[in-house]
Amino acid sequence: MKHPLPPRLLPMLGLLLAGFAQADNPDRPAGGSIAYVLTNMSWAMQSTPGAAECPKGLNEGTREQFKQLFPDNGTKRSFESTQLRREIDGFHPTTAAEPFAYREGEGPVAPGLDLDGTTGPEDFRSPDGHEGIDNQMHRVLGCTANYRAPDGPIRFFEDEMVLRENYNRVVVQLHGVDSLKDDDAVDVRIFRGRDKVLVDAGGLKAVPGGTQRMDLRRGANYIRETRGRISGGVLRTEPVDLLYPWDVFYFPSDQYMYKARLELKLEPTAATGLIGGYADIETWYLHTIRNWGTHYQSYGNSSAPSIYKAMRRLADAEPDPQTGRNRAISGALATVFTQVNIIEPDPAEYAEALTRRRFTAPYRGMPAERDPAEEQFEPQPSMPAVAASGAPR
Repeated sequence: MKHPLPPRLLPMLGLLLAGFAQADNPDRPAGGSIAYVLTNMSWAMQSTPGAAECPKGLNEGTREQFKQLFPDNGTKRSFESTQLRREIDGFHPTTAAEPFAYREGEGPVAPGLDLDGTTGPEDFRSPDGHEGIDNQMHRVLGCTANYRAPDGPIRFFEDEMVLRENYNRVVVQLHGVDSLKDDDAVDVRIFRGRDKVLVDAGGLKAVPGGTQRMDLRRGANYIRETRGRISGGVLRTEPVDLLYPWDVFYFPSDQYMYKARLELKLEPTAATGLIGGYADIETWYLHTIRNWGTHYQSYGNSSAPSIYKAMRRLADAEPDPQTGRNRAISGALATVFTQVNIIEPDPAEYAEALTRRRFTAPYRGMPAERDPAEEQFEPQPSMPAVAASGAPR
């Protein structure tokens, strides 16, 4: 005589069978899906204790440059022609030449990814020996104390705010995962979460096992879907243009990375690695000048106008169809993710959010570009004569 299983026991049977399946393949996450929330992020650069990548030394900051531009030599100058004008140079930068040299991060070693599949004279070798690394951001920021590891002030605060601010809640979710060790094809979804990250008693370290809801109301534009593969426990994804939030000191801003791809070492409780691609220059600079005024730049000797000129000079991707000037620069973000459980949205709500998603163009700078001739300097005999630091290579 057959005894049908009571309906109330069917869910328990499903969990039991899933447990058996999990026991047969311990590297497969439950349900073939796993998600990680971003908890740490900073620009990946070579920062050795002795600064061997900066043989010419570190860059000077805004205060040091101001003293060179307007030395205390008895000359009478107005507020408008000195402090105010220098602030304008930061908020409306140009590619005009500077009367002081900019010290770039040098090689041959720098972290990053091979973004173009070729090895050229501008490429680096990664710390683990891979050739063809594209990371011009290392040249731009590698010798600026504010951005150097481990304790550059801007680097520290931008990294800290990733965990602290809900606006920055980036989540990577994998579906169709047969194994966290090796899987030829997985689906990858990147989106913004809505919830605080679960932390330890000290409040500064993320711990796995928290939950996240997908931000479908205000975060639809952040949703990206791509494919990837896992080999040797490392996830590598196909390129996708990425819009991602990065709020620092309560000035919400977004950044844009062309052809972004993830390379993450996966564990059941965490993922670490790089997000590499081509950062949009104007979007990056808007974030910088909004969040890091002259006062903050002085913390670690950085100068926004000098950084802008270097970025424009070293840009290596996304040429403007009208001018031919590259609008993006290669780089990589060093990231740490912590495992979270996703409260899945209603499928209809998710589909509706996708219809509201807008792949808007990145910020393109001021409507009327400032004439470089307006950026006049007051060179002194002690200053070195340099070429136009904003001219493309």
